[in-house]
Amino acid sequence: MTPQTRVKERAEEQASAMTADQQAMIRMVANDLHRLNQSVMKAVDAGVSVELVRSARHHGGEGNWGDLLIPVIVTQGRNAA
Repeated sequence: MTPQTRVKERAEEQASAMTADQQAMIRMVANDLHRLNQSVMKAVDAGVSVELVRSARHHGGEGNWGDLLIPVIVTQGRNAA
């Protein structure tokens, strides 16, 4: 039997513990990630491979952190390293 991930339920539980400003920032990140995913798909359809790699980690000073990403692009016909 496949375990249930309960993604929606976990997201709702986490959101209920956030302030309105924090929830707005998370929605902004989610929207930006959606646009990024669309761009990655378009790039792949145009003939390149895209790998997102953590380039750094931003620390907010109060124990909060976030990963910063860079794209590694491989044009068609070349092998990824």
